[in-house]
Amino acid sequence: MNYLLHLYLADPTPESLLGNLMGDFVKGRLDESISPELRQGITLHRRVDSFAHDHDLVRRSKNRISPRYGHYRSIMVDIFYDHFLARNWQRYAPMPLESFAAGVYRLLQEREAQLPTGLRRIAPRMIAHNWLVSYRDVQVIGRVLAGVSGRLRRANPLAEGLGELTRNYDVLQEDFETFVTDLEAFVAEIKAGGVP
Repeated sequence: MNYLLHLYLADPTPESLLGNLMGDFVKGRLDESISPELRQGITLHRRVDSFAHDHDLVRRSKNRISPRYGHYRSIMVDIFYDHFLARNWQRYAPMPLESFAAGVYRLLQEREAQLPTGLRRIAPRMIAHNWLVSYRDVQVIGRVLAGVSGRLRRANPLAEGLGELTRNYDVLQEDFETFVTDLEAFVAEIKAGGVP
C-alpha cells in the first residue's frame, strides 16, 4: 500500500522503480520469466516489507491507532507513512515530487504490457488522480482509506480511519521520520551487499 515509499527506496532506473512498485502484485517465487533487474526490485520491496513488519517504530505507530481497526492498522500505517513522505518529500529527495511522479507515470504507461494484472488495473487511476503527489493532502488520505475499504471483500472500518491520522498526527510523523532513517540505512546496506 505504501507505493511512494517503495519508489523512493528504489534505484533511479526504470527496472528498479518498476520492480519495487510491482512488489505488492507479484506473489510467490520469482522465476526466470522476470528479468534480473525486475527481480531485484521486487526482492527489495519484499525485504523492505519484512523490515517494516518487524520494526518497533512501525509497531508503535500501529499501537497508536485504535484497536477497533485490528489488523487494518497495518494498511493505515502504510498509507499514513506515504502521506508523511509526500508532505516532506523535499527533505528526502532532490527532485521535486511532481517531476518524480510524472516519471513514474510515464514508466507505467510505457511498460503497461509488463505490469502484473493488479497493477495494470490501478495504474490508470494512479495516473489520472496523481496519487503520488496528492498523498500530501490530508483529505485525500481520507478518500484513499475509503477507496481501499471498498475494494476489500470483508466489511471493515478503514473508511473512518482519517481521524486516527489527525488525532495522532505529530507522534505518527515522529515515528515515520525515525523509522525512515533506519530503513534508509537498511536499504543502503542491502545495496552495498552488507545484508545477505
